[in-house]
Amino acid sequence: MIRALPFLVEIGLLVFCLIDAIQSDEGSIRNLPKAVWILLIILVPLVGGIAWLAVGRPVGSRREVPWPSTATAGFPEYERPRRYGLDEEEFQAGVERSRAIDEKMMRDWEAQLRERESRLDGQDPERPTA
Repeated sequence: MIRALPFLVEIGLLVFCLIDAIQSDEGSIRNLPKAVWILLIILVPLVGGIAWLAVGRPVGSRREVPWPSTATAGFPEYERPRRYGLDEEEFQAGVERSRAIDEKMMRDWEAQLRERESRLDGQDPERPTA
């Protein structure tokens, strides 16, 4: 068991430092780019992990994760302000306008289709067009 302790410490350090480096913001990491730190931690686990903790890890407290409040039962979208301030009458008027436009387009399309069919019925099927 004592023989495995250094190996377990090294693996624990590797996992902790790798997760910490991946979750850190790119702008707050010190001395090297984020990708270089991750490669260093993976390729040279003990030295890379210690270097990360000593000179690469962001300074200051970590950013808190915003948890949803208990009042909204875990649904933060209920706390957001509404994007559109339409009341029911305005919404229904918009639906009716859209429906009227769609019906007019459908009537126009059907009239054009009937016109094309009537032109095709008047042509001789043996005679080439154009």
